[in-house]
Amino acid sequence: MLDDREAAVLAAVDEEAVGRTLTELIAIPSVGGSPAESEIQHHLAGRLERLGLDVDLWSMDLPALRADPDFPGAEAPRDEAWGLVGHTPGDGDGPTLILQGHVDVVPPGDPAAWDGDPFVPRVTGDLVHGRGACDMKAGLAAHLGALAAIRAAGVRLRGRVAVHFVVGEEDGGLGAFGTLRRGYGGDACVIAEPTSLTVITANAGALTFRITVPGKAAHASSREAGVSAIDAYLPLHRALARLEDERNRDPDPLLAEYPIPYSLSVGTVRSGDWASSVPDLLVAEGRLGVRLGEDPGAARAALERCMAEACAQDDWLRAHPAIVTWPGGQFASGRLAAGHPLRDVVADAYADATGAARPRERGATYGSDLRLYAGAGIPTVQFGPGDIGVAHSAREQVSLREVVETARALALTAVRTAGVR
Repeated sequence: MLDDREAAVLAAVDEEAVGRTLTELIAIPSVGGSPAESEIQHHLAGRLERLGLDVDLWSMDLPALRADPDFPGAEAPRDEAWGLVGHTPGDGDGPTLILQGHVDVVPPGDPAAWDGDPFVPRVTGDLVHGRGACDMKAGLAAHLGALAAIRAAGVRLRGRVAVHFVVGEEDGGLGAFGTLRRGYGGDACVIAEPTSLTVITANAGALTFRITVPGKAAHASSREAGVSAIDAYLPLHRALARLEDERNRDPDPLLAEYPIPYSLSVGTVRSGDWASSVPDLLVAEGRLGVRLGEDPGAARAALERCMAEACAQDDWLRAHPAIVTWPGGQFASGRLAAGHPLRDVVADAYADATGAARPRERGATYGSDLRLYAGAGIPTVQFGPGDIGVAHSAREQVSLREVVETARALALTAVRTAGVR
């Protein structure tokens, strides 16, 4: 199944170098919005230059991006954000394959939950532990390993391989949005998010919502004179649970394997400022899943309608209705067009590179940058090492074997997509 040049590229994948790259990237604590998010972009720019790529590292115009009517939202505060694109040199008279990955990671949470410092990578056998190990420093290491192998094998591509390393994926997609707005594109894109080496061709969306519930303050010793915003919120919470049930009837076949394909979850509830006072305000924030192919505006309208109906059935809220707003990340859904060959190109490359069975196709219940590239007309899939089930947790880890296998599959995908001279 392999010609001589493909075999040479696969033989050039340096397993030890891929592992070293992964641990070096984990050690940069690139939490979204932190100075290290910018630090890692400069670090990666140097790596791409050493691989012989033409590199564009630029400071993003945040006010202009935020003012764009299509801005995807953001939650982490940022004073700066850096874009980074590299591409293989040449006139690029063939197709361009984009290898995309985000550099930002979520905060580590409670340090006591970790076995050691979350930003000091720990290797046990085949597993590498640390914040960002699978989401998605492993994918970045696989991209770099694939590029290094193509260069080491001396293969000249007819088209180009472009690398888009982006910030802000975890809280909306600022980096991908800014990269596309700068004019970068391609003929196909592979995002090395953790997919457990399956090919993800569709993502559900996710919209951040805020519900502000009014109450009436009073001294706790005469609470009957007030109205607790906490008590007022409870019927709204029950209504949200009913809405989730309704929105998960008959899901798309690509998401049917998941217990809750389109989850509706309240993540934070804040109320009260004194123990002996009846709270006069409650603010709940959460995440609304967007169904595949659903207009985000329709999803917003469904939640707003649900809240209005619940308020209409409550004596207090009928006269003092809750207010719904939409701050933070706004992820639409996205998918690869049915029948597009990119799915099979990636699946065949993995099977040919590793001798394993072709990976299966499925969808994902979370939002990602896939929808931005697909929305820009670029066919996109996700394929990468690691289990999303351990991402964002103190158990985050990734198999080095999977990282190397991903690098091999991506190298073969790049050669077959861009073509060789």
